[in-house]
Amino acid sequence: MRNTLVVLLFLFAAAFGTAQTEDDPVAWSHEVSKISDTEYELIFTGIILKDWHVYSQYTADGGSLPSELTYDKAGEHYELIGATTESKTTIEFSDVFEVDETFFSDIAVFTQKIKLLQPDVDRIDVNLFYQVCKEVCFTKEYDFNISLSGATVVLEQKEVDVASKSLSDAMVLDLKNKELLTNGVEGGSNKGSGLWTIFVLGFLGGLIALLTPCVFPMIPLTVSFFTKQSKTKSKGIANAVLYGFFIVVIYFLLSLPFHLFDSIDSQILNTIATNIWLNVFFFLIFVFFAFSFFGYYELTLPSSWANKMDTASTKAGGVIGIFFMAVTLAIVSFSCTGPILGGLLGSTALAEGDVATNLSAGMLGFGVALALPFALFALFPAWLNSLPKSGGWMTTVKVVLGFLELALAFKFLSNADLVGDWGFLKREIFVGIWIVIFILMALYLFGIIRFPHDDPKKKLPLARFIGGLLSVVFAIYLTLGVVNVVNLKLFGFLPPDFYTIAKKENDCPLGINCFKDFEAGVAYAKQENKPILLDFTGWACVNCRKMEENVWSEPDVFPLINEDYVLISLYVDDRKKLPKELQFDFEYDSGKVKTIETIGQKWGTFQTLNFNAASQPFYVLLSPDMEVLNTAIQYVDKDTYKNWLEEGLVHYNELSN
Repeated sequence: MRNTLVVLLFLFAAAFGTAQTEDDPVAWSHEVSKISDTEYELIFTGIILKDWHVYSQYTADGGSLPSELTYDKAGEHYELIGATTESKTTIEFSDVFEVDETFFSDIAVFTQKIKLLQPDVDRIDVNLFYQVCKEVCFTKEYDFNISLSGATVVLEQKEVDVASKSLSDAMVLDLKNKELLTNGVEGGSNKGSGLWTIFVLGFLGGLIALLTPCVFPMIPLTVSFFTKQSKTKSKGIANAVLYGFFIVVIYFLLSLPFHLFDSIDSQILNTIATNIWLNVFFFLIFVFFAFSFFGYYELTLPSSWANKMDTASTKAGGVIGIFFMAVTLAIVSFSCTGPILGGLLGSTALAEGDVATNLSAGMLGFGVALALPFALFALFPAWLNSLPKSGGWMTTVKVVLGFLELALAFKFLSNADLVGDWGFLKREIFVGIWIVIFILMALYLFGIIRFPHDDPKKKLPLARFIGGLLSVVFAIYLTLGVVNVVNLKLFGFLPPDFYTIAKKENDCPLGINCFKDFEAGVAYAKQENKPILLDFTGWACVNCRKMEENVWSEPDVFPLINEDYVLISLYVDDRKKLPKELQFDFEYDSGKVKTIETIGQKWGTFQTLNFNAASQPFYVLLSPDMEVLNTAIQYVDKDTYKNWLEEGLVHYNELSN
């Protein structure tokens, strides 16, 4: 019945649809279906103008904005039964954002069951926040004011005081030539954090895991088992390949729960990049992993699990038995693979795009690398003779991984320090900690310091000596960077160069004279008669740091920013409270009121309100009179960024003349 109603609504809108326009391309309505005296089904239907799209609640982070339904007084007047379901959606890869986007075409239907907690409740208020796109994207809100009995709903308008209205009005820019922004945002997510790169990183992690003492000795034993126990050579090869296939499947399946979390709340995993306490938690976890690799304790799953899997593989035999053998390998090798998988999770959390999808790609790569030797050595058993013997070198691999885990741990602590504005892990201190870590790693590789599981002292192998030298070279490079002899470039992992103990003329990237207040920056641009480079950034934004390190610092880009533009950098994750007199209630066109209390809330709302964007980095070129000078741009290479800046200057000079 409900599907029939939806189709009728769609046909009616297609024939007589006057509610939609190019400026407002979705016509919304709602329906209430009574299930029992206390349970109801709320149905929200949007008829979408042809060629426009509304995005799903669960579209990947890093792309267009997801729809979000907010149920007022849920948990107080009524409770939600399950998650809000959706009608049919389409998934397509976005070349702009480099993520798979999920959206509705023609019609969008959201359905939510509720159960009343107070029997006299008749009014349900639901706010829908959504983005609708064609060539241009609009960020919209719609309020559903629902009477369960069908009575007329009388709306109560929340009063916004005069001071809030004044501050709200100042948030809205009178942009000229705004259609230039609708030509599409150049750039997008960093290609280095694309799925193939995450897959390769996972594959490398799997190769490293192969060299650990939990996995390496298993390779010849397992291959020999399959080739010798099988009646024919082809059967042995098939079993070994199947064993490898199940290893890949098992590690891929380990990522599926993260998709479940992401479907419950599309932001739950991506908040890791800016949530203070999650970053602190990850710091502690990585330190814990590091010391397990140093040999002070072992991370193991209950031995009963491995025994049960081993027994199951023996009893079952055949394909099922081989599957349980693969599960047994995953369990017994956990003390070595667990910390590596933890590092993989941390790396995907720092990367751009949907965290759960990134993790699946990484786990798939990890599983393929771990499985590959079992299949290859079954096909070419003579290669087993060329494998190095198990020994102390595998302990060395574990300890080196421990040092790398420890270095990565401080990246998470740095994120918490930056976002929380604690001020204790300044750039020099962060780099100094890394210098100490890599010097200690060099001393270990040279045999000067030792850990619990190390073998008795022997002649230093050449590989350890070379590894120690590389660690020393890297420590020297970091030291030269601290004293400003070289320009440190570490893929955006370091805190911003202005976040420093040393006294700086300003706290802006690369020492550029920048403004962190929009109004002050515009006033200066008018005074100097210069165009504006508007930089929406974040303290914990890795790609923002990469742009500053690798693009802004280039000799043919830096002078353009420093001399020809006025830089305004707005940090959307800044948790510092605004002064009381500058905190205000912002009222959207829909009547919804949002309280702006922090600097980040102000600039995040400012970005969405004026530029229909919510990702960073996000760059806009403006004249002091709010003329848009070029398309918006995100993470791009140096030449593209340089050309973009120069085109903006040409346009600005044309306006001036």
